[in-house]
Amino acid sequence: MSVLDQTLPGQARPGQALRSLTPAPAGDPADWGTRNAHDPTVVRDTDGTWYMFSTDAAAGADAVAAGVHVRRSTDLVHWSFVGTALDGVPGPAFEWSQAPGLWAPEVVRWPTAGASTAAASDVKWHMYYSASTFGSSTSAIGLAVASRLAGPWEDRGIVVATRAGTDSQNAIDAAVTVDRSGTPWLTYGSFFSGIYTLPLNPATGRPQTPGDLGTVIARRPMSVDRAIEGAFIVYRREEDRYVLFSSYDSLFDSYNVRVAVAEEITGPYTDLLGHSMTDLDTDPALIGTKVLGSHRFGDDTGWLAPGHNSILTEPGLPGTSDAADATASACRADEYFMVHHVRFADDPSQHVVQLRRTFFTEAGWPVVSPQPFAGADAERLAAPVSLAGPWRAVRLAPESTALVNADPVTVAVAPTVLVPADTPERLFDGRIERVRLVVGSASGTELDAVVFTSWDWANARPALSFSGLTADGVAWFGTRGA
Repeated sequence: MSVLDQTLPGQARPGQALRSLTPAPAGDPADWGTRNAHDPTVVRDTDGTWYMFSTDAAAGADAVAAGVHVRRSTDLVHWSFVGTALDGVPGPAFEWSQAPGLWAPEVVRWPTAGASTAAASDVKWHMYYSASTFGSSTSAIGLAVASRLAGPWEDRGIVVATRAGTDSQNAIDAAVTVDRSGTPWLTYGSFFSGIYTLPLNPATGRPQTPGDLGTVIARRPMSVDRAIEGAFIVYRREEDRYVLFSSYDSLFDSYNVRVAVAEEITGPYTDLLGHSMTDLDTDPALIGTKVLGSHRFGDDTGWLAPGHNSILTEPGLPGTSDAADATASACRADEYFMVHHVRFADDPSQHVVQLRRTFFTEAGWPVVSPQPFAGADAERLAAPVSLAGPWRAVRLAPESTALVNADPVTVAVAPTVLVPADTPERLFDGRIERVRLVVGSASGTELDAVVFTSWDWANARPALSFSGLTADGVAWFGTRGA
């Protein structure tokens, strides 16, 4: 089956109208699309295609081997399963952890300038994989390298290792960030004593100081089982600061994504209200600004426990179909996509990967689309649209992990920012616009928001959407006509 024959569960093939996402039957991996993928990361190859690497969920089913599952796409919407990156759990990682499979791979293009040997200069990609068993902190993060994303991948052994009873850390869920000076950092951790980060040697991809377990940057108290994992840090040049994404609570039913920011990669990381991500005394449900949680729009699929995200950074929105738009896209600022897994509310045993466009508000805080990405062409409006009209929106209450059904609301530009030429019915043509919005009546909830176009999965059409944050750190997102 070709890449273009692959679809997300419930999506149509090219040339058909996109419809609502619904569970697909289990079976041949060629039919999986993005099902049976956990802890995903997406990277763009030199030929313009994208590769997704994920935990080897369902390894052993239908003769699929353990060792990091790989999918490929030409449009970030349709994905084909292309195999397994490694032949099971590499020896050193298995001997340390006794892991039956591999978790949470992080794949990054590695700089080759200054490589001392021809062999080293061929290494273009680094994969940091995790080997562990559920509930244990006897874990290892290993390194594999390749000259092509399609492989073959060569194991280079363990990079960070932790042992239960000796170390408080848990060496899983690796993510790599290059800081403002060009130094790569490895961020990792799960439950136990929290999230840590440490500098890597650019020449080897290993810790600058052998045995370094890093600096703690986020943690949670015993009262919530210390439930934090799946961290990812983005450096934002625009604000010259670091944005930490992490997942709270249980991957089985209550995952939700929180964010915080810091001036330095080692922290301190604080949320929109100034709470430190290492604070163990404040109500743990209120720390970290929640930007994605369980939700449902109308009669569409209910999405449960979205989390363990990575962030794909693109130089412009992919999928434009004409030369003028393609030229304009090349000049745009970076585009961001949150890549995460999520469960079906009606059958939590099933899960898929979604990509959601992610934006930064005027104040520099990340917000996430209410709708999974459907491709730039599918999301293009036929004509400018007014904010006036029916909307459905979700309030992502930080104190709750329950699935939230979208409610009918009104949406308008905040009166405080209107100028004489503006009216509450001003038109939005699909460009990304940062604006202050009011949800509800004129005296309703004011948001530092972004307005953009999306694909309304419940009604199978392009639509206007918004996502924003209140002054007291609560995220809202919604879609017009949903």
